[in-house]
Amino acid sequence: MYTIYVTFKCIEGKREAYIKKLYEEGIVDAIRAEDGCIRYDYYFAEKNSDEILLIEEWESKEHQQIHIEQPHMARLRELKPDYVETSVLGEFKLI
Repeated sequence: MYTIYVTFKCIEGKREAYIKKLYEEGIVDAIRAEDGCIRYDYYFAEKNSDEILLIEEWESKEHQQIHIEQPHMARLRELKPDYVETSVLGEFKLI
C-alpha cells in the first residue's frame, strides 16, 4: 500500500469553492473510480479556514503514478491556480 498526503493553502476564502468545483467537474469521482485507489479524501482544517488536507491511499506507488497522468488530473491542474496558493506533498512512512 502507498499513502501520501497533500496540504493545500488556498487563496483566502476559496477553500470550499475549490472542493465544490472538483466535485462539479466530476474530478473527485473519477479519481475514486481509478484502478488501485483505496482512499481519496479531503479534510478541512478547523483552525485555518484556508487549509485543506488530502489523504490518498493507493494499492501501490505505480497506481498513484498512473493516476497523476490521467486527463481529469490535467483538468485539476488547470483549475488549481484559481483556488490554491501552495501545496506540499508528503509520504506516510511506517516506523
